[in-house]
Amino acid sequence: MKPQDRFVRYESGSERLSLEAARALPRSPVTAILDNIRSAHNVGSMFRTADGAGAGPLRLCGYTPTPPHRHLAKTALRAVEVVPWEHYATTREAILAARKRGEQLLAMEFTQSSQPLYEVELRFPVCLVMGNEVEGLSPELQALCNHCVHLPMIGLKSSLNVSVAFGVGLYEVLRRYSGESEAQRNRGEALK
Repeated sequence: MKPQDRFVRYESGSERLSLEAARALPRSPVTAILDNIRSAHNVGSMFRTADGAGAGPLRLCGYTPTPPHRHLAKTALRAVEVVPWEHYATTREAILAARKRGEQLLAMEFTQSSQPLYEVELRFPVCLVMGNEVEGLSPELQALCNHCVHLPMIGLKSSLNVSVAFGVGLYEVLRRYSGESEAQRNRGEALK
């Protein structure tokens, strides 16, 4: 299944999937590490977004709420039953494991040296590393990532809610993955 085929089906709104069918869908090569997220509602929202984007697994670190959790489940709307997830005692452990798997780690954190996400060259698989709602991602954890990226902000506020930033970042990475896949297919056709 081509990545864009998945979206065409859902855009039509005519098809409802069973849990088994949803679990069997292919996942994109985009994952996430959630560093000590305080709010179960934020985590539930990230599960729901990951399901909609076909991403996963989510690596829940430290005191990030994990399923089963009633507030998480309320926001996730059954996505916890579909999106793969793992728990790590520390975010450092999760980052080191992702590095071993060859994932490109993008720390989503606005800093003096961060780059806009739209300008960073991606190498799949990609892992978005999301920081705590109040403290963000520590400089030590940022240093373990391949890039520190941010979403450009032009208004009064300098940041978005972590679950909103995750959604924007995830769909931008997925958009670029779909485009890369199409370009790769076109190159393959041209070689025939």
